Amino acid sequence: MNETRNYILAIVLSLVVLIGWQVFIAGPQLERAQREAEVAQQQQAPETAPSGPDLATPDTATPETATPAGSAAAPAAPGATVTTGAAMQTREARIAASTRVDIDTPSLTGSINLSGGRIDDLRLKKYRETIEPDSPIITLFSPSGAPHAFYAEQGWVAAGNSAAGLPDTDTQWRVDGNAKLTANSPVTLVWDNGGGLEFRRTYSVDPDYLFTVEQTVHNTTGGDVALFPYSLISRHETPQTSGFYILHEGPIGVLDGQLHEINYKSLIDEGAKTFESTGGWLGITDKYFAAAVIPLSDMPVNARFSYLSIEGGDSYQTSFVANTPVVVPAGGETSVESHVFAGAKVEAIIDRYETELGADRLELLIDWGWFHFITKPMFFLIRWLYGILGNFGLAILAVTVLVKIAFFWFANKSFASMAGMKKIQPEVKRLQEQLKDDRAEQQKQLMELYKREKINPLSGCWPVVIQIPVFFALYKVLFITIEMRHQPFFGWIRDLAAPDPTHIFNLFGLLPYDPASVPIIGAFLAIGVWPVIMGVTMFLQMRLNPPPTDPTQAMIFTWMPLLFMFMLARFPAGLVIYWAWNNSLSIAQQYVIMKRHGAEVDLLGNTLAVFRRKPSGESKS
Repeated sequence: MNETRNYILAIVLSLVVLIGWQVFIAGPQLERAQREAEVAQQQQAPETAPSGPDLATPDTATPETATPAGSAAAPAAPGATVTTGAAMQTREARIAASTRVDIDTPSLTGSINLSGGRIDDLRLKKYRETIEPDSPIITLFSPSGAPHAFYAEQGWVAAGNSAAGLPDTDTQWRVDGNAKLTANSPVTLVWDNGGGLEFRRTYSVDPDYLFTVEQTVHNTTGGDVALFPYSLISRHETPQTSGFYILHEGPIGVLDGQLHEINYKSLIDEGAKTFESTGGWLGITDKYFAAAVIPLSDMPVNARFSYLSIEGGDSYQTSFVANTPVVVPAGGETSVESHVFAGAKVEAIIDRYETELGADRLELLIDWGWFHFITKPMFFLIRWLYGILGNFGLAILAVTVLVKIAFFWFANKSFASMAGMKKIQPEVKRLQEQLKDDRAEQQKQLMELYKREKINPLSGCWPVVIQIPVFFALYKVLFITIEMRHQPFFGWIRDLAAPDPTHIFNLFGLLPYDPASVPIIGAFLAIGVWPVIMGVTMFLQMRLNPPPTDPTQAMIFTWMPLLFMFMLARFPAGLVIYWAWNNSLSIAQQYVIMKRHGAEVDLLGNTLAVFRRKPSGESKS
């Protein structure tokens, strides 16, 4: 009996420590550090500083027939800039200050900057910042010199680290033909270097979030020219992240079959990281949105994750450069193609791109986690039920029922064991008192009693053990998938992926203050209706179990529902609703099974006993 409770208690307390550390210590510390870093960065106010992409070094030497002779070295900086502080302008001002080609698709709106040919203005039509219908749509890309600059860039690097005659960030491209990029009409930009090379860059985009960039070089010089194509994602300033250990936000990629998840701080502390790969992909991800560059699946590349600090400005970059040069013959032309993903991390869309492009495990752009084999099927099941029920909250409730059915055998064995334990509780207590000075004989007698009554004390652990991976899988689904973002339930729950917005400590809005804003203890006061319901159902469920004979364990089990109520209050409402519903089903299931096995169920009496003052000598017995 005690072994069973100790085992369950160890699991539960482990969850308490992990979740509590993240919610009340690690999360606030990270947010505070980010705020301090942002303030320090703004106070530095440096001037604009030119710098180029930090690209990996190609391994293959330039052919002898190439006009730019010499071995391939680290590509030179084509002239990227990081602008911060006083020199920074608003996003609107930076966009208005340059000539652009509009982007307009069912999913995207924005523009391509003709100065440098960057995709640096992109907003997502289908997603808003908040649940309010008039909230601004999500901004993904912004140009250099604006706050939170974020953009995609393509280009060429000559052998020998020479940039002469190649387009850079100051190059003024002209539009050839169609002047608006849509899902049905590509846009071609042209630039002639005046030295015999004409560069063409054709942008195509699908109705969702995939850009195809074809770079073409036409050579009218007297000799062959060797160039290395590159593509990159650049982000200026360190963005604010969710701060949860179960979610990766930052540089990410799958290169040569290996997943690389690199956080911003480690990139600063440890320096650039370079990998060789054939195909693959790399980019920068947020919780729900991401940007990545994707070479052709058979292209050998040198990929690089890097951090640049330029007069106080932070710049993070993920890039690839071809490992072998593209040779443009005299009098001929050569083209190379790559792709850019920029948008929402919708599972169906990303899986389709993975198949179409042959991009190695592009699905990992969504952080499915260690329990990938449970999390993703859980997501598929919830999405399928949503298609039937029309509400993700109802889909979560239905999943809970299906999980209960799937694991009914385990629960039946567990609850049967617990009912049997309750039935023999008087005999157990008698043996413990009779043999309290002989622990070895006490354990021997207890084991013989369990064997005689055909009871396995450890079988009571199964519901807890099974529920842990299911709980984390559902938590992952609610926390990371954009499909759950801003999805309503009923009543006041307008976003299942956000915490319950009600607060019992301001009488649900009747008192004019936000409990969560109270210094130090604010996180403990943001308790909504559903966390309370979850705490009550957990408390009632525990009253069905045989009460622990150890006073310490009894106290812990009594206060545990209250502790979990406070801890889970800041978790997604969908998860709290799941737990409350799961507790309710467990109460009904456990009650029926215990009655079938002849165990006495006194839910009311057990509940009232918690609030009844015990005689002073009873707690010491």
